[in-house]
Amino acid sequence: MTADTVAAQPAGTLRDKIVLAAADVLEKDGLDAMSTRAVAARAGVFPPTIFRVFGDKDGLLEALSEYGFETYLQAKSRLPRSEDPVADLRLAWDLHVEFGLTQPGYYGLVFGQSRSGRLSYAGRKAITELQVMVTRVAAAGRLRMSVERATAVMHAAGVGVVSTLISTPPESRDLETARVTREVVLEAIAAAPPAAEPASTVPGAGPAGPAGPAMALRAALGTEGELPLSPGEKLLFMELLNRLADVRSDTR
Repeated sequence: MTADTVAAQPAGTLRDKIVLAAADVLEKDGLDAMSTRAVAARAGVFPPTIFRVFGDKDGLLEALSEYGFETYLQAKSRLPRSEDPVADLRLAWDLHVEFGLTQPGYYGLVFGQSRSGRLSYAGRKAITELQVMVTRVAAAGRLRMSVERATAVMHAAGVGVVSTLISTPPESRDLETARVTREVVLEAIAAAPPAAEPASTVPGAGPAGPAGPAMALRAALGTEGELPLSPGEKLLFMELLNRLADVRSDTR
């Protein structure tokens, strides 16, 4: 193939060809073998072509992470939505662990690489979807802390346990570690469903403490559309709700 032939290919076709070649390198040889030269050779193009199409190696890795993570994101979007948002979080955790152990190359690419000091687009999208699920726990009045903190805790624990299992030889992996960590995290961020008896009228007396009603109010306001507040007032109000939700976990 000549440089003129490469240049004549439609940009989308060429981009897809290179991404598929990069996927082949990753799946067969691992992340350590990922180089622009190796990908170019697998794709049958000249190395400068990769920089022309993706800008730099980080651009190529970004495209590859999106390609590989799409299967996980599609599976996550198909998870059943029950009346128990915490049970739904449990299923999402298990799917996260399963993907990490069955696709360690892509998992490491998305969550294990700090490229330019930021998470990949695929990783950010996964966190956004996790935050949506955590907000459902907030809407139920069961969140023990702010949505942001609960999301960060669950994400950090999930990535930590999966990364640990991936780095452990398969014959030595204790998969119970993931289950135990999952239950510890869920206990820390979410309260049990309220009992059937009438709710207490004492402020903050619910199972989630003051965080429960604070985050339930925040979730409810998020579905109300435009609020009769200025942007500054809304920002201050949300900050106060978050502080109320996080004060208990700060003092534990």
